[in-house]
Amino acid sequence: MPNFRHETILQLIQSHNVTTQEMLRELLEQEGYSVTQATISRDIRQLNLRKKRNSSGLSVYVRSHNLQNSPNNLLNDVVLRVDHAMNTVVVSCHPGSAQAACAILDSMQMADVVGTIAGDDTIFILTRSETSAKQLVHILESQIWG
Repeated sequence: MPNFRHETILQLIQSHNVTTQEMLRELLEQEGYSVTQATISRDIRQLNLRKKRNSSGLSVYVRSHNLQNSPNNLLNDVVLRVDHAMNTVVVSCHPGSAQAACAILDSMQMADVVGTIAGDDTIFILTRSETSAKQLVHILESQIWG
């Protein structure tokens, strides 16, 4: 049963701008699947779905591409979301993984990055300007999720 549900989820995220787990649950219900939030969470993890900002600016679920044989592979596995506020980029990660992800980001020696700081599940990246932050978000999203 999960395989059919997984196929349905992939079809739904391609045909709809799915922005929340609740929205995905409602769409699945319309397709005849009665699932809990815990099941949706597990499906999202198993399908390697991530949120990515679409052309309309909405943060929607997409299937993450696996970056084989790359230091970015860890980033692909642990980064959940990338966003910015003014000249600060915020990288949200799975709990306990932000420091390892930050070490990889630091090793990339990105232009216009003043510095980074990592907690348990969040990384703050200070850039020289808001334009630099926007560019960095775009670069990270394309490198992590393809």
